[in-house]
Amino acid sequence: MAAITASMVGELRAKTDAPMMECKKALTEAGGDMAKAEELLRVKLGTKAGKAAARITAEGVVACYVDGGVGALMEVNSETDFVSKNDSFIAMAKAAAELVAKNNPADIEALGALAYEQDGFGPTLEDVRKGLIGKIGENMSFRRFKRFASANLASYLHGTRIGVVVEYEGDAVAAKDVAMHVAAMQPKALTGAEVPAELIEQERSVAAAKAAESGKPAEIVTKMVEGAINKYLKDVSLVDQVFVKAEDGKQTVGAMLKAKNTTVTGFTLYVVGEGIEKKADDFAAEVAAQVAAAKGA
Repeated sequence: MAAITASMVGELRAKTDAPMMECKKALTEAGGDMAKAEELLRVKLGTKAGKAAARITAEGVVACYVDGGVGALMEVNSETDFVSKNDSFIAMAKAAAELVAKNNPADIEALGALAYEQDGFGPTLEDVRKGLIGKIGENMSFRRFKRFASANLASYLHGTRIGVVVEYEGDAVAAKDVAMHVAAMQPKALTGAEVPAELIEQERSVAAAKAAESGKPAEIVTKMVEGAINKYLKDVSLVDQVFVKAEDGKQTVGAMLKAKNTTVTGFTLYVVGEGIEKKADDFAAEVAAQVAAAKGA
């Protein structure tokens, strides 16, 4: 009889969303055969054995690791904000960021294959992820990461939901202030010339529609649109934004950096769940459905 390990139970739990004890029973009955155990659970539990992997992970944390000339920014997602505060989940996220910095994996799959053990799960990071899904009962995923190799890195975490890494030359304090500014103001690019074209076109479309409603001559409308675009570029470009710590309320980030003889060569901003379409649950309807199902059982 094959030994049934915690990692095997965790993996089956992640695949089926079935209770831990049911997973262990199924694996025992199947003699450790994962595919057979999964089939046994689906026959026994029916729709209760839904896949956790199908559930949206729009919550989570941003983890950061910087040591010497290497660093990493990592987003790890969960289904709920509650799990994003779980110590094991946070430990895994921090470990993932460190693994990225030290091993430079090519992608998420390569990251998951790196050696790591936690909470009795392993021997890889992916095994730990699957094990925690089974243990906690909620889907979680490694969404994205960026590795940095630079002599000068400044980082800032705003809680666990916003993370910034700034690459710079010059004053470390000024660079740290910029990282904090990025977290607060969330610029789209370092300079206006680097703002993505698709964002500019979206803004141009909105500006054109508003200007057209003015009823003014075409040449005036054109100037209004260009004025709106120029304002937008200043609003979303890091060096043109008013520095959040400016004593006069007017000094731009670019001016502050010049005064500190510092140059920012790049920045990366991660916000948890950015761009993920969250599922809007009707809690009352869900409870009502569960009650109705229980009465019909």
